[in-house]
Amino acid sequence: MGEASGPGRVELTVLGQAPVERADAARNRRRILDAASRLLAEQGPEAVTMNAVAAAAGMGVGTVYRRFGDVATLLLALLDHREQQFQEAFLDGPAPLGPGAPPADRLRAFLYALTDHIAAHRTVMLAAETASPMALYRSAAYVAWHAHVSMLLHRTRPEADEAVLAHLLLAPFGPGLIRHLSDDRGTPLDEFKAAVDHLLGMCLPVRADGASAG
Repeated sequence: MGEASGPGRVELTVLGQAPVERADAARNRRRILDAASRLLAEQGPEAVTMNAVAAAAGMGVGTVYRRFGDVATLLLALLDHREQQFQEAFLDGPAPLGPGAPPADRLRAFLYALTDHIAAHRTVMLAAETASPMALYRSAAYVAWHAHVSMLLHRTRPEADEAVLAHLLLAPFGPGLIRHLSDDRGTPLDEFKAAVDHLLGMCLPVRADGASAG
């Protein structure tokens, strides 16, 4: 599943397609995730520590560390299913988010969808970022977002350094900023998306009719 991104470029694939786990490892993973999910729902993200999760799951903390490494990785794993659905939509779903639309239209649709995705999960994502500020950028999810945006930028601005420009385009989509605008300032997501349009207008080439080229 995925889409080719051009000659010499990576092929994007949906995350989470790892080799099949042993039955006992899969059970432990599920117990840990269920325990973390309960703690998150009942006590908030601050309650999700490796020791607390181990106690709630009824297992040793060493098992939790061996499976997930740190709290940030554990929290991001809670989002894995939703992230897979999101990636399936922009890799293989209907246009304009999926294949079939001009690259500029796909980029706009992706950033709109990313806004909704992060807004829906901002509490968990922010907790992961707080636990490890670099966790998001090292995650399989961010790698996929960056590769997708880079591919679309290559098709719209081939003269640009697409890798760096993709990072800069994705920078405003951190959970902290979206939570601040939504929760602290009461900014509707539609206003955020309107600002995305202005941002893209500065990044994409303009056609003779004044619209962004696609």
